[in-house]
Formats: sequence, structure tokens, C-alpha cells
Amino acid sequence: MTYSITPLVTGFCLGASLIIAVGAQNIFILRQGLKREHILPIILFCSGVDALLISASVSGVSRFVQAIPHLTDILTYGGAGFLLWQGGRALHNMLTVTPLPLEEQPRQSLQKSMMMTAGFTLLNPHLYLDTLLLMGSVSLTQPLHERPLFGAGAILASFIWFPFLGFGARILKPFFTNPLSWRVLDGITAIIMLSLAGILIYHSTLFS
Repeated sequence: MTYSITPLVTGFCLGASLIIAVGAQNIFILRQGLKREHILPIILFCSGVDALLISASVSGVSRFVQAIPHLTDILTYGGAGFLLWQGGRALHNMLTVTPLPLEEQPRQSLQKSMMMTAGFTLLNPHLYLDTLLLMGSVSLTQPLHERPLFGAGAILASFIWFPFLGFGARILKPFFTNPLSWRVLDGITAIIMLSLAGILIYHSTLFS
């Protein structure tokens, strides 16, 4: 039995393409990285969840998930509700809250930060659609003995991207010394989250 590096590269490229796109989770990690709050546990949680779901999808769990009636709808509406809530908060902050300089912003507790991380991660329906369904389907095109390499490549992408985003955010710190920059970030966050919620609801009603 021979192994090729191709499944590893394929898995890495697919995994990277799915997680690098701008989304609610990445915006949250960027914000935490700018504030330098609990970055290590946050990125370990996000990477760990990806690793668990990718491993499950490559092992064939995606077929079981596809057989559960209305699971996609439940995930979609739950995720849309969470995004609407967070997008509304960001919009409220942009319009009414006076931004504080980075060094004056109150620190968030580890417990609250991890709860927010869990929300942005586990209530995102695309997480399950991308890892369990899409990645599971693509893994079926790989030879059986090379599927672990495919999964390892996708997991590696997560363990590279999240630390890069979280710890690399400090490069942008000079820009965010201006309180107005936080208002801009809140505006971008609101647009992204409310748009994602609308897209989720639209697609759910379109294909229901």
C-alpha cells in the first residue's frame, strides 16, 4: 500500500478555502486578538471543534447526519437567530456607544469569552454543512487508505489559520488605537452578521 502527498494537499486547500472566508467566527477572533484576550483557549477551541468534525466526516458520519430529518433547518434557524442577535448588538454599538481606546476597553472574563466562542462556532450551520457534508462528500472521492491524510490536511489548515488570525491581529493594533476604528469594525461586523442571517433564512425558505 502506497501513500501520496496529494490527499494531504487537497484536504489542506479545501479546509483553508472554507475557513478563511470572512465570517462571524473570524471577526470575533480578530476582535479578541486585537484586545489580546484569551486568544490561546479560543483558537484551541475553534481548531479542536474543526478537528473533531472533520475526523467524523472523513470517518463516514456525514451519511448518518444526512439521514436525520430537518437537522439542516434546525441548524440554519438557530444560527440565523444567533447572528441576528449579534449583528443587532454590533449595530447598536456602532450607533450609540462611544468607542474606547484599546487600552481602556474592559476585559472580558474567560468564561464569557468561551461562551461567545462556542456560540460563534457551534451555532454556525455552515460549520456542519462544510465539515460533515461537503468535506465528507469530497473525502469519498479519495482512496479509502488515503482519507486520513485528506482529513489531516483539512485539520492542519485550521490549526494554522486560527493562530495566524488570533495572534496576527496585533499587527493591526496601531490602526485600532483610534476609537473611530472600533466603530468601523462594529459596522462591518453588523453588515456581515445580518447579511449572513438573511442569506441563511433566504436559502432555507427557498429550498424548503
